[in-house]
Amino acid sequence: MEDGEQKDQNTEEENEQKKLEEKGQNTSGDASSCPQQPLSKSAKKKLLKQQKFEAKKAEKKAQMKEQKKREVERKRKEWQDTLESIPEEERMKLIEARKGLRKERMEKRSEEKEKKMERLTQAKETGQKIVIDLEFSHLMSPNEINSLCQQIMYCYAVNGKSPVPAYLLLTGCDGDMGSQLLRLPGFDKWVMEKESRSYIEALHDQKCNLVYLTADSETVLDELDINKIYIVGGLVDRNRWKGITMKKAQDQGIQTARLPIGSYLKMSSSQVLTVNQVIEILLKFMETKDWKESFFQVIPQRKRFEASSREDEEETTAEGETKDRDEQLESKKRCVEVNPVLRGIEECNN
Repeated sequence: MEDGEQKDQNTEEENEQKKLEEKGQNTSGDASSCPQQPLSKSAKKKLLKQQKFEAKKAEKKAQMKEQKKREVERKRKEWQDTLESIPEEERMKLIEARKGLRKERMEKRSEEKEKKMERLTQAKETGQKIVIDLEFSHLMSPNEINSLCQQIMYCYAVNGKSPVPAYLLLTGCDGDMGSQLLRLPGFDKWVMEKESRSYIEALHDQKCNLVYLTADSETVLDELDINKIYIVGGLVDRNRWKGITMKKAQDQGIQTARLPIGSYLKMSSSQVLTVNQVIEILLKFMETKDWKESFFQVIPQRKRFEASSREDEEETTAEGETKDRDEQLESKKRCVEVNPVLRGIEECNN
């Protein structure tokens, strides 16, 4: 029975992998200019694991939503029971007090929203311009497009809360990507530029100031230049399209740069950052002017450890090994000096 179950499980995994291969073969458009690299067996397993993780995550989200709904119903019933258990005069006072708290919260929320709109409006005039390039939708599955839209929504939320917000521009907002973005709550009211054209068309008069941020660039980004327009590739690819943003920038003849992560961190696993992580790192640097602090506040701890700590550890280990070798040589020297007859004897080497 166990052998049969194992066989069924293996068959299921093989079917899933075949679907992934077929899916990769069906991509079109710009993919011809940068051929898709075939997934290795290990990469297929990782992708399958990621899909199962996302399914489990969606299930957990639905459970949390149901739990929240039950909690709201419980509080409503508790409030109703409280009102029914007290005299009329106390009930009216309690209701009025609750209305006062609600009004206070609404006023505070309205004030925060007003300040947020002021910051974003000011950023449009004097802030750092950052483009999110959305021209890769044809290379992504519907789930990946949805994931990218969620990341963009998070980018806008984080930018609105930042004391030094950037002016965000979305380019290539058409097709499936544009349709999915329009489903986001309040998207039509977002204070950002939304352009259906590519950035190279929309910003053709500023081409000399365009800088594509890609991990494959040889140029390290030490500082942010307010006159430059930095581009972040909007692609959820699970490592299927390595080097595609670098090639795109080279073909278009625009500058490239990479974040100085290697100068401050050693990535413990995958070096891939999500779009919202890159945006948040840039926002943190605009606020603190400190790359290390920006990386450590944004990049999850499971993905990193300090480069300096590793270097110190390696240096200490190297010093210890050198010291041990010196002591061994000194011991051998003393042994030879005490009794020349013992030269070459194995015991002296010990």
